[in-house]
Amino acid sequence: MPFIVLDTNISAEVLPADFLKKLCSCTAAALGKPEERMNVAVKPGLPILMAGSSSPCVMLSVSAIGVTDTAEKNREHSAKICAFLAEQLVIPVDRIVICFHALEPHQVGKMGTVMSFL
Repeated sequence: MPFIVLDTNISAEVLPADFLKKLCSCTAAALGKPEERMNVAVKPGLPILMAGSSSPCVMLSVSAIGVTDTAEKNREHSAKICAFLAEQLVIPVDRIVICFHALEPHQVGKMGTVMSFL
């Protein structure tokens, strides 16, 4: 049940029309999770400075149980997701930052309980 949150200073009008769906598909494939389990949000048009520049950029947060807990896994995830974002948004890879958060089942609530009990 991964959580994907993309913050960007790129306006909503400039994002590809099907970007949310494509981001869901890309991150699901990269993490090895079914799309039906993904939670994805895109927040366009934010005031963001990255490395002192307001040029188009992306800050992506990836939180998941069991798939973001090692450097090796995250290096693979980062390569796939970064390539997708650079291509879709036509921005250089040095304007993309991904923050990985390893979650434990007791940290994710659903249906009035936590994933540990589901």
